[in-house]
Amino acid sequence: MPAADPRPGAPSCCAPARRPDDAGTPEPGAHTPVPGVPDGAAAAHRERIPLPGGTFRMGSEDDDANPGDAEGPVREVTVAPFAVDAYAVTNARFAAFVAATGHRTEAERFGWSYVFATFLPGRLRKVSPRPDATPWWCGVEGARWDAPEGPGSGLEGRWDHPVTHVGWADARAFCAWDGGRLPTEAEWEYAARGGLDQARYPWGDELTPGGAHRCNIWQGSFPSRNTAEDGHRGTAPVHAYPPNGFGLYNVAGNVWEWTADTWRPGDPGQRAMRGGSYLCHASYCNRYRVAARTANTPDSTTGNVGFRVVRDVPPDRS
Repeated sequence: MPAADPRPGAPSCCAPARRPDDAGTPEPGAHTPVPGVPDGAAAAHRERIPLPGGTFRMGSEDDDANPGDAEGPVREVTVAPFAVDAYAVTNARFAAFVAATGHRTEAERFGWSYVFATFLPGRLRKVSPRPDATPWWCGVEGARWDAPEGPGSGLEGRWDHPVTHVGWADARAFCAWDGGRLPTEAEWEYAARGGLDQARYPWGDELTPGGAHRCNIWQGSFPSRNTAEDGHRGTAPVHAYPPNGFGLYNVAGNVWEWTADTWRPGDPGQRAMRGGSYLCHASYCNRYRVAARTANTPDSTTGNVGFRVVRDVPPDRS
């Protein structure tokens, strides 16, 4: 079960990692699909947005950049045309995938996943071990994508929220089933910028323009008090808040999103994630800026990590 986060220099506040010797009580056999998915829910929030690609300025040299995250230097990067989902993959869409394939997630294989401590009843908080460096996370037996807070929890009212407690391989398996793939970091940032050049956020340089919240992040004092001024203490629906200039929703905050790339070139032991989550706060994890990045081990699963799908676009032969 969880102990100290083993990633040297990696930001464990964002999403704690499993250790090679972590174990649990894995569930046998194929996953049994959960009942109760509302009619039409799996078909909703599947909009694909074709993007022309091109050259953009990637990265940041912002004073708020986290040391060691390798956001910079700012450089020109060219991406080919591709299509991207307007929304992160929802619980309903993931349920359809599980029903069709019987897929068992990493959390099910290990028998546990990380849950933010304040989401748990007192009994579970007491018995669930915590990483030494990040005691606001609990390793909860039985926590998985359809039981986000462990035994007794479910997805009622959250079918249009992003799926969580999925590892990198789980995300890739869904993408392949759905006819797509995970985005590269360059594709993710190009899409998240929405056509803006070097803006801090997908909508501009001001976090709350006109006092309006544009993303689901932590307000208050992390990790003890979340005032939830944006309306959400945990995940928000994937369609919450206005989209960016390309029509993408929630590319800042809500859940971290897996990408196809490694954290460092040639090192498959950690995979890059983008976008920040509902736990990000300026005082601790200021990674909801569009150039920000973090990483986790591919088999790690938490309640604040999801993904979205991209697809290759055939070349124009006209």
